[in-house]
Amino acid sequence: MEGGVSFAMLDYEEPEVPKSPLAQRFRGFLPVVVDVETAGFNAKTDALLEIAAVTLKMDDNGLLHRADTYKYAVKPFEGANIEQAALEFTGIRPDDPFRRAIDEKTALQEVFRAVRSEVKANGCTRAVMVAHNAHFDLGFINAAYERTGLKRNPFHPFSCMDTATLSGLAYGHTVLAKTCSIAGIEFDNKEAHSADYDAEKTADLFCKIVNRWKELGGWPLADSSD
Repeated sequence: MEGGVSFAMLDYEEPEVPKSPLAQRFRGFLPVVVDVETAGFNAKTDALLEIAAVTLKMDDNGLLHRADTYKYAVKPFEGANIEQAALEFTGIRPDDPFRRAIDEKTALQEVFRAVRSEVKANGCTRAVMVAHNAHFDLGFINAAYERTGLKRNPFHPFSCMDTATLSGLAYGHTVLAKTCSIAGIEFDNKEAHSADYDAEKTADLFCKIVNRWKELGGWPLADSSD
């Protein structure tokens, strides 16, 4: 024993968290549903105004369900471009004090912290973003990540799961509101274009598609050796 630390303690390694059924379903990736509301279409120049992330859980029957929602109103970064047409579309007023907006670095830190915790708890290697027209949301998150200089982005930098594409396959439609209606998921257009509402509806849609695939016999995959 030296300095209050034993040699046995120096050899200690934290036990590896076993892969959860959720991790096994997506080859070690943790799907996290994300939606962003922005002041335009250019991730490099236009302001990020809202971000929401929804975690998922898997029950004992291997079915996915929506879990926790994290939502943050975001202050436009210094020098950000703000398109009036985008504000009229979303109904967001960036200067409204009742938004209780925080800077994008703090918002990303909070989202990343929650996602990393879920990644660890499920024995996953990293998170993969699920979103409707996912490369749009991923582009804004990656751009904000670069601007803020944060470390340890838990999301895969380019891989994502796009519910617009999955909806085209499963329901023959790609618009979120219409697809939710076809899938029997309630959707209120008056609530749309709020990051938390859209992320939760996207999560419900993703869960429904994944669960339906399982019910149809598409998962677990049949052993090719049989």
